[in-house]
Amino acid sequence: MAKQTAIYEEHVRLGGRMIDFGGWSLPVQYSGLMEEHFACRQSAGLFDVSHMGEVHVEGPDAESFLNDLLTNDVSRVSVGQAQYSVMCQDDGGCVDDLIVYRRAQDKFLVVVNASNDDKDFAWMRSVLARKGYRCTLTHESPNYSQIAIQGPRAAEILQTLTKANLSAVKNYWFIETSICGDIPALLARTGYTGEDGFEIYVAWEKGSQVWSSLLEAGRPLGLSPCGLGARDTLRLEMKYPLYGHEISETINPLEAGLGWAVKLTKPGGFIGSDALKAMKEKGLSRSLVGLRMLDRGIPRQDYEVFDALGKERLGVIASGTQSPTLKMGIATALIPIRFTTTGTQITVDIRGAKVPAEVISTPFYKRS
Repeated sequence: MAKQTAIYEEHVRLGGRMIDFGGWSLPVQYSGLMEEHFACRQSAGLFDVSHMGEVHVEGPDAESFLNDLLTNDVSRVSVGQAQYSVMCQDDGGCVDDLIVYRRAQDKFLVVVNASNDDKDFAWMRSVLARKGYRCTLTHESPNYSQIAIQGPRAAEILQTLTKANLSAVKNYWFIETSICGDIPALLARTGYTGEDGFEIYVAWEKGSQVWSSLLEAGRPLGLSPCGLGARDTLRLEMKYPLYGHEISETINPLEAGLGWAVKLTKPGGFIGSDALKAMKEKGLSRSLVGLRMLDRGIPRQDYEVFDALGKERLGVIASGTQSPTLKMGIATALIPIRFTTTGTQITVDIRGAKVPAEVISTPFYKRS
């Protein structure tokens, strides 16, 4: 039986169409994908992301442990700041991508993808046992409800429920305060949509109350509850990676275009850094690109990608959809380097027809 978040009953009451997503019962949509997508782009959208995983890392060696574990440089993160990073295997393949929040000099919150929650925690524990750092890891996922409010009016809506000055919270920073009166909360200016907004962490049992309060405060300003469908189209328009699609144990962060979060020169390196350095020195053989369809047709995951003549197989679609904002088919694909120059013509096999497409610069969507 699929697990339920603390907000499950609210989803059902609101008419959310529930599906099993990685072992969780979550809404794929409420009013409809298009309406929810544009609510987020034009006003605000509310997402239940309580299925995400949380790990506390604490102790005198917490920073050193995370710096060894992750591709980015955790030593550069100030208290109250967040950082995107990747956790790699020894061969450079991605264990997961994640966000680190520094709550104190020796205290961190690490938020991982829902589908990898248990696997990630096991990997972190194995590294700690192998390296012997003086810190503790606590699997806290069952204790958190996580809600994302995203869109141009997200901060305005959230501000009505907290006394904290949200305008002072910069992108990828957070504040620990209270919400809805006296509910302790971590409010982070982070998100997965390309819009301004906050991700809200509260105690598990407070999730439903915070969700309902946000909806009540935001409905006059256009806030709409959003499901997994809109979450996916929004993130794909930004070319944000999804584990199992743009990154995986067989796709490394350099191939995935995440080199900006990979600090190969940081002192001491990190797990997988030797392998990634060797790949970079040799030159990558493939890279993730953004594609736009030049003719009618929607590219979907695992559709085959060919050269312009439709003869040489280049790879498969990692993620694809009909972009609500751009009104065209868009996709990501991992293809040979020689085909990755912007403007390169390729074809996508859509139900037996080789449909023309073009490599374009990303993100597909840019907030004005």
